[in-house]
Amino acid sequence: MSARPAAPALRRRDADRRFGIRLFGSAAAAAVAAVLFGLVLVLVESGWHPLRRLDAGAARWLNRTALDHPAWTGTLRFFSDVVWDPVTLRAAVAVLTLWLVYRRAWRLAAWSAVTAVAGGLIGLLAKTVVERARPALPDPVAHAPGFSFPSGHAMTATTSFAILLLVLLPLVRRGLRPLLWAVAIVSVLGVGFTRVALGVHWFSDVAGGWTLGLAVVALTGWSFEAWRADAGLGHADVAEGLEPELSGDDPEATGPNP
Repeated sequence: MSARPAAPALRRRDADRRFGIRLFGSAAAAAVAAVLFGLVLVLVESGWHPLRRLDAGAARWLNRTALDHPAWTGTLRFFSDVVWDPVTLRAAVAVLTLWLVYRRAWRLAAWSAVTAVAGGLIGLLAKTVVERARPALPDPVAHAPGFSFPSGHAMTATTSFAILLLVLLPLVRRGLRPLLWAVAIVSVLGVGFTRVALGVHWFSDVAGGWTLGLAVVALTGWSFEAWRADAGLGHADVAEGLEPELSGDDPEATGPNP
């Protein structure tokens, strides 16, 4: 009789151990994917002329538009450098992670922190490997340091808004969830647009940041879903957030997903 109560606790410890292995394994796999993606892009840039024409055409057209509309350019700078700046978004994720720790949602807090940190490190690694120069326009309206591919703003926006969305969805009424999705999607797309419009990134830099950010979130999110299955919590629909139980009194409670 005494061994029976210990079985659920043992199962949870085993699930936690496998969760940690999958979580950090996914981050390592995403790092490898970032390097491979950067190397492939270098080869594409050296031979695929349509991509170069698309990058150059978008940069020239948006630069002319920015020069003709200074007030519009100032608005773009405000959103790019303040509202959607990586520091701002990372601070929001850090506050969310601390709140999850306060709620004792340990595994969700770990997922949030690992996804944010892995995204930043992988983006920096990809920039270092690719070493792509930023656009050099005759009359630039903005400047940015470092290499160009992938866009750090675009990648940080993708990972940060995905974290905020997947954590907060269970706490929002169903009728408001489409609005939350819309804000996240518009913000991620808006970040990419501002970086190209300000002439500090090529369009392909932004596309690379989006796809790489999605890869990181997908991999770490998969590991979190695997833990849910191991812990007997069942599958969580992405429309309900990563952990629907977060809206309850005990986010870490074990039980079947309704």
